[in-house]
Amino acid sequence: MTLILKLKKKLSAPVSAECISPDTFAGKQESEIAGLTLWEGNRKRQLSEIFEVEGISGSSPSETTIHIKGDLSKTRRIGAGMTEGRIVIQGNGGMHIGEEMKGGTILVEGNAGSWLGSAMKGGVIEVKRNAGDYIGGAHRGSTKGMRGGVIIVHGNAGSEAGSHMRKGLIKIFGDADQFAGIYMKDGTIVVHGNSRGRLGAFMTSGKIVVCGKAESVLPTFSIDKINRKTKIHGDEIAGPFYVFVGDLAEHGNGKLYLSQTENEHLKSVELFL
Repeated sequence: MTLILKLKKKLSAPVSAECISPDTFAGKQESEIAGLTLWEGNRKRQLSEIFEVEGISGSSPSETTIHIKGDLSKTRRIGAGMTEGRIVIQGNGGMHIGEEMKGGTILVEGNAGSWLGSAMKGGVIEVKRNAGDYIGGAHRGSTKGMRGGVIIVHGNAGSEAGSHMRKGLIKIFGDADQFAGIYMKDGTIVVHGNSRGRLGAFMTSGKIVVCGKAESVLPTFSIDKINRKTKIHGDEIAGPFYVFVGDLAEHGNGKLYLSQTENEHLKSVELFL
């Protein structure tokens, strides 16, 4: 069953939209969904004041699909905590999409804001364009980031992707800004483009793969070997790759896989093999 939400106006203030979720919509009539409450800035609104509501929800979250049309860059927490079902954002999305998500799928056809999939535990989030900072990261003051699931970004990503990550997979097909994998405890990050460096700062375990150029490697990482290829969840990625181990300042055993052919500025490390 599919529900369609159409944004009625250009948003001038942030909208807290955690009620937009298959878990909340399942089993409700159209009028009940229209009467759900959310916050626009400091004003309490009904969903129907922000969105036109059309369609039918499923009897369970797994049978419910939500299509949202419009520029949602000022919305926050769409799909937060969802367990099943599907959300399709037909435009740009805002911050905290899929926060603490446990299952189901979210597709963003435009760009996504920061904290995409923050502290998520399961499910799949896919962004067709770019995403902001802290993909799969922890909340402020927390040390528990992404703990499961998959995040796929087809464009570029901001800084600190996978911060405090403990499990799961993040795939970035464009470039990643600085500090990808900071405080990483486990899980996998793959950057098919370039990285601006400072990869894996304070990481203790996990795996980061960069198929493009990495501007620098922190001095607390040590070269271990050169691999012809690597595998990510059963998929093979051709190398060769320099393999670094660290963060040694944290007694870490995380792995950085950096393309040998794209990082000629690192060739001097081969003297230590």
